[in-house]
Amino acid sequence: MYLRKIFCCSLLGAAIVIGQESAPPTTGGGGGGTTGGTTGGTGSGTLGGTPGGTLGVPGNTNTRNPSPFPQTQQRMPDFDQMQNRPVFLSGKVRMEDGSAPPETVTIERICAGRGNPVPEGYTDSKGGFGFQVGQRAGMIPDASIGNDGDTFGGMGRGGGGGNPMGRGGVSERDLMACELRASLPGYRSSIVSLAGRRTLDNPDVGTIILRRLGDVTGFTTSATSLMAPKEAKKALEKARNSLKKNKVPEAQKDLELAVAAHPKFAEAWYELGRVQAMQNNLDGARASYQKSLEADEKYVRPYLGLALMEAQMKKWPEVKELTEKVIKLNRYDFPAAFFYGAVANYNLRDAETAEKLCRLGIEADSYHSVPKMSHLLGMILADKQDYKGASEQLSAYLKFAPKANDFDQVKQQLAEINGRVAQATPQN
Repeated sequence: MYLRKIFCCSLLGAAIVIGQESAPPTTGGGGGGTTGGTTGGTGSGTLGGTPGGTLGVPGNTNTRNPSPFPQTQQRMPDFDQMQNRPVFLSGKVRMEDGSAPPETVTIERICAGRGNPVPEGYTDSKGGFGFQVGQRAGMIPDASIGNDGDTFGGMGRGGGGGNPMGRGGVSERDLMACELRASLPGYRSSIVSLAGRRTLDNPDVGTIILRRLGDVTGFTTSATSLMAPKEAKKALEKARNSLKKNKVPEAQKDLELAVAAHPKFAEAWYELGRVQAMQNNLDGARASYQKSLEADEKYVRPYLGLALMEAQMKKWPEVKELTEKVIKLNRYDFPAAFFYGAVANYNLRDAETAEKLCRLGIEADSYHSVPKMSHLLGMILADKQDYKGASEQLSAYLKFAPKANDFDQVKQQLAEINGRVAQATPQN
């Protein structure tokens, strides 16, 4: 009971951080999880924990060999200069049968421990792409992704280091533990590792393959955006740019213009709901999320927005129902839904279902954007007196959420559990 009581307290704090999915995105390199912690920086704030920390950078002594050339001769750039040069990438996307994608595909960068994917560019009509990493020229970022480190997307989706605003790009030092993938609703992408990539390497990363997912009926973007008139799309883009600068009232005005110009603009309604939630206008946010779902019931993000609001108000039956919808629509792209669902069932005294959802969520969350699931699973196992399993899960949480607000508290829990493991271990 002691451990359970501590966890409930830490979970309440986590829910508050998770709520930052509804908070203005911050600039800065930390990426991370989002519910139950800030993404590595939550979030969209990706739900589920604090970011997995910063990427490691090879050490540098910053020493130079004496140059045999006169001082007027230009010297080769040192290690730091090389590391800070921008990185360019190019390649192509193909379907399983070798054909070009049927529509434009977003190319995303994902970094371990950072949570949400970062959109980098789009494919052309033939499936080709090319961009400077971190520049995001012409990109209209997905609202739930936000900046690097925003967490709600995977609720979404993580960041990579460098400049989240895309000014000046991202250097090769920021790409350690990062990968590239293609994003198209209903398809799973192959992965291209960016680890060890250097500035002067051939920019061609090869071919990324998209494979159809037979059981996905809910998507990360809405088809209604394709039908939006130019002025509505422009207003949405302007609003998202305002959110990057924490100009929330300005963003709301533009979003209101967007939905007025296109009443069936599901993504704009979702964004308006987020902005209203940021300003604690929960009734307005709920209405906007509902409008988004009325426009496109297959658009998943509004379900998550509603689930977050209900979780903050501890309306666990509603949270359970909403997360079940998300998992049914798309079990691959929203690992935070498993976490919220597990929390709901845990509070409804259904520990068996909560444990199942945690395990499924951890399996689906290959980038550890929601490390809080490991914390919850650890507490469930501790309640069952499976102290060895509990120790493994709490250790995983501390590994992937080293900057979590409850790090020291969970470390204390782990020490207590390890003590019980030692007591249960036969002494030779």
